Amino acid sequence: MQTLYFYGVYALFLTISSLPFFLLYALSDFCFYILWATGYRKEVVLQNLRNSFPDRSDEEILALARNYYRYLCDLVVETIKTLRMPEHEVRKRVTYHTTDFMERFRSEKQSVILVLGHYGNWEWAGPGFTLNSGFQLVVIYRPLSSLPFEKMMVRMRTRFGTRITPVAQTLRDMVANRTLLTSTAFIADQSAPADKSYWMNFLHQDTAVFTGFEKLAAKFDYPVVYLKISRPRRGYYDLHFELISEKPSLEPENTIAHTFMAKLERDIIKDPVPWLWSHKRWKYKRPPVE
Repeated sequence: MQTLYFYGVYALFLTISSLPFFLLYALSDFCFYILWATGYRKEVVLQNLRNSFPDRSDEEILALARNYYRYLCDLVVETIKTLRMPEHEVRKRVTYHTTDFMERFRSEKQSVILVLGHYGNWEWAGPGFTLNSGFQLVVIYRPLSSLPFEKMMVRMRTRFGTRITPVAQTLRDMVANRTLLTSTAFIADQSAPADKSYWMNFLHQDTAVFTGFEKLAAKFDYPVVYLKISRPRRGYYDLHFELISEKPSLEPENTIAHTFMAKLERDIIKDPVPWLWSHKRWKYKRPPVE
């Protein structure tokens, strides 16, 4: 039964991924009305927005929530589109803004660690980076529990040469790739365990922050770069890079993780809509000090 369900969904996804973009976004608009009417995680979204923007009125919070759901539907159909999205469309819709330090790292064959949040279309950022950077992109991810859907997601994410590595194999993979020019990417803003994290104030809330990428950066002494994904208009994204640390082994503990979250917070405050507000980001509380 599960296999039958998968092939039904897969056939639907293939159909959606074949749509021209004007029909793709018409479908997204239709899905928005259904999602908004059914109230998918609406209380989570509204509470996250209220806590993050305590100075906003109820009307402003509701408007942000509506715009977020519109964007979430765009993100879903855009992700499905990657099943059949041709290379020329990726190059057209994802603009890679290189920097002097990224070009220097590439010319010196210096591998880096990329850190980003669930902000903008991170699924399109992968092929956009791979096709333009000159680095072998390796994305660290958590595998899906369903094997058929896992295989589908792997195919979607690796079509243009991006590699993906399960989080449990991160260290082993980085050791094996030490002779290659790699950019290992961590989406590091998800909910972190309360007792094994660095705690800081983020969007007016006590927030547990993952530090694993920082420890790996220090271990390998790979520069850490923040990847900012912005959306200048619907269906188009820009990739910008900011250097967090060139010598992470010399940085005080938690400095890199704190700087990453501060940069992400800055971008969210500037444009809140394309962050993943339906995620239960603050489900853990800071443990009491013994």
